[in-house]
Amino acid sequence: MKVSKLWLKTLIKTSLNTAEIADKLTNAGIEVDQVEMEAGSRQGIFTLKVPPNRGDCLSMEGVARELAALLDQPFQPLMVTDFIPNHSETLTLRVEEPELCPHYAGCKIKNIHVSTPTPNWLKEKIETAGIRSNSLIVDIMNYVMLELGQPLHAFDVATVDTEIVIRKAKSGESIALLDNQTITLKKDTLVIADKSKVLAIAGVMGGLTSSVTEKTTDIWIESAYFDPIAVRLAAKEYGLKTDASFRFERGVDPSLQRRAMLRAVQLVLEIAGGSAGALLEQKSETLLPKQNVILLRKERIRRILGMTLLDNNIVQILQRLGMQVEREGETFKVTPPVFRSDITLEVDLIEEIARLFGFQHIKTQQPAANLLYYPIPETVLPTNRFKEILIDRGYYEAITYSFIDPLRLQLFDETAKPWVLANPISAEMAAMRVSLWPGLCQALQYNQNRQRDRIRLFEMGTCFLEENGKIIEKQMLSGVAMGTLMQEQWGVPAKSVDFYDVKRDLEALFSLVGLQDFSFEKSERPQLHPGQTAAILRAGKEVGVLGSLHPRILKALSLEGSVVAFELDLARVQSASIPTFHPISKFPAIRRDIAILVDEGVLASELKTALVEVVGESLQQCILFDVYQGKGIAPGKKSMAIGLILQHLSRTLVEEEVNLIMQGVLAMLSSRFQAILRE
Repeated sequence: MKVSKLWLKTLIKTSLNTAEIADKLTNAGIEVDQVEMEAGSRQGIFTLKVPPNRGDCLSMEGVARELAALLDQPFQPLMVTDFIPNHSETLTLRVEEPELCPHYAGCKIKNIHVSTPTPNWLKEKIETAGIRSNSLIVDIMNYVMLELGQPLHAFDVATVDTEIVIRKAKSGESIALLDNQTITLKKDTLVIADKSKVLAIAGVMGGLTSSVTEKTTDIWIESAYFDPIAVRLAAKEYGLKTDASFRFERGVDPSLQRRAMLRAVQLVLEIAGGSAGALLEQKSETLLPKQNVILLRKERIRRILGMTLLDNNIVQILQRLGMQVEREGETFKVTPPVFRSDITLEVDLIEEIARLFGFQHIKTQQPAANLLYYPIPETVLPTNRFKEILIDRGYYEAITYSFIDPLRLQLFDETAKPWVLANPISAEMAAMRVSLWPGLCQALQYNQNRQRDRIRLFEMGTCFLEENGKIIEKQMLSGVAMGTLMQEQWGVPAKSVDFYDVKRDLEALFSLVGLQDFSFEKSERPQLHPGQTAAILRAGKEVGVLGSLHPRILKALSLEGSVVAFELDLARVQSASIPTFHPISKFPAIRRDIAILVDEGVLASELKTALVEVVGESLQQCILFDVYQGKGIAPGKKSMAIGLILQHLSRTLVEEEVNLIMQGVLAMLSSRFQAILRE
């Protein structure tokens, strides 16, 4: 926005030169992008970058009012007087959307001389502000907008069908705009219309058919307050950015409409002649924006600014900004002016005090705090990462009590010896937990009783174990899953969650710290189902357990369906491997697939370990892609199909070399696992 110092001097008297004014505005948070000199004058033209929240500074009067507050100089607002109507003709006014247009004012002026040229003084002022001169009536509307900040619009009364209606557009309605484009309106768009057609998009742009032309003799001038959000949505919807929408979007002064109308009528009568009718208004006071009282605490000012200001200084600064201030002990009751819609909080007031006091006068203070830095080793993964993975896979975090019922604990493990409290809260909370499973299963009961058919819960908490007669606190990560694997849908058949589904969730966890370090081995636990239990190993050492809960526990807890549970020693799982670089071979890889018959008790992990030992560094990947038992396979046997991907780092493997490797593989499988190659 461009502001002329000559224009400002009509509203505020100041002895500062152009550069000093620019510095004052910049220090107060209104950036001066450029300073030019007016032709034939030593006065300056400021190009301002007004912040989006300062719609009150989008006019000469607004900038002058701000500058007067900064300079602590008296502000002389433009004097506007009422007029005496010269005729009784008017249009019927109907506001159907008072929430979007709580204040509308209009006036009919007859017998104007529309061909009167725009006076040079007015033309120079609007062009200095960056708006091209168009025609007399349009120039007057733009001049008042630049002067006061209230957009106005003029209609040719001859094109208006008896009434002015502020309503939402109807389906299928269209309008030819002033920029010669015709658009189809959407139903939620606020428009200015007459009895038969749309005249303008409210707050954005007028229509071509109702615009003032050389043949116009009677005009209708409107001045309104439109809801900023409604104008912003309309301008964005139709890709229209106008000087009017720019101001309405940021919020114009809701008390300015009548004053701007009087100013426009005054200029039209003075320059274009004619006679004005009565000023017609429709106003919903309860729907207009209002400012609430804000409590401002002296201690809050001191904490944020880092210094103590005198009460008189605080009051004086706020009053210079047009605010009403009442003292009440150590608190000020402040009511901002209605044109400052950006001030709603206590911190907003403190920012205003800092601006006018001068940021350069606020002393710099180092924060007085004792900051302790705890090293986070790169080899320890934050626990939140585990939580995020489980949540991403459909689990919900549970937090259960550390104290549980000893009988419930015995249900899970008869050999457990918990620490019993000497003075428990209740009998049901008398023992310190040694596992997270009892609490999680109680949460399963609660959810199942409330008809939840798909439940995934996890908990990260402390268990209290005995070691050498002392209590050892150990951080554990446990989870339970029951119900269907996926939400009910048409694309996937319903399937209950099983051991391998939860195993896949754990593998996602282990991938964060190095999946290749982990393995699963068949195991037995008193609380888990025989044949559906696996110990979780990391580098050969047990770090957890996974399995389905024993049927006796399900029956005792009245849990319907199977429940898969896991529990991990968090400290042993949390350590992560630091990524290291491994060179990528430039030579082609070769794949060989074999299918072998082995005893059904042979584990795939045993086969893979043996293959790595035999093949050595040339084995890049070992893939088990099929396991089969059934027709054609002898009882007690199973068929396993394995893919071997061979690749050397420094040379190309030749056919003879690959054949030798495969012969060694088959010989090892035959001798160690009594495997038979399937043809």
